[in-house]
Amino acid sequence: MEERRRSKRLELDVSLELERLDRDGITTLKYVHVDINDLSRSGIGFNAEQELEIGSFYNTKLEIWTKEVIDTIVKVVRKNKTDKGYNYGGTFVGMTDPDSLKIEIYQMFEEVRRKEKEEAEAKEAEEHEEAAKVKEAEEREEAVEAESAENE
Repeated sequence: MEERRRSKRLELDVSLELERLDRDGITTLKYVHVDINDLSRSGIGFNAEQELEIGSFYNTKLEIWTKEVIDTIVKVVRKNKTDKGYNYGGTFVGMTDPDSLKIEIYQMFEEVRRKEKEEAEAKEAEEHEEAAKVKEAEEREEAVEAESAENE
């Protein structure tokens, strides 16, 4: 499948409420609970039990890691049926540059954090493997010594 995203996405496990906007851009007070899968500076991937129309618009308040709230509008651009409902792709409409930059900065921090965690796990695995080799060598040496003692 061809990648069509314009921005790098960040995987998330967060819930959010979307409020449907009517054709005139007025809120309808109809809310949809969604679970966010991933987020980028240009859009959002999410799951919902309810079926949403492609091309529909939703107002939302997205709380980011700094506890700041970003007010934005999401346009539904993709929909796939799943076992538990629907998987959607949405683009942000009218998000300010400073707000999209906040998401990009968070992505950079998360990337560094993830890389550090992977490096720490790799180092720990390497140390564990080295310790196992040392223990195995010691056991072989003890077995050789025991065999030598028996032959004397």
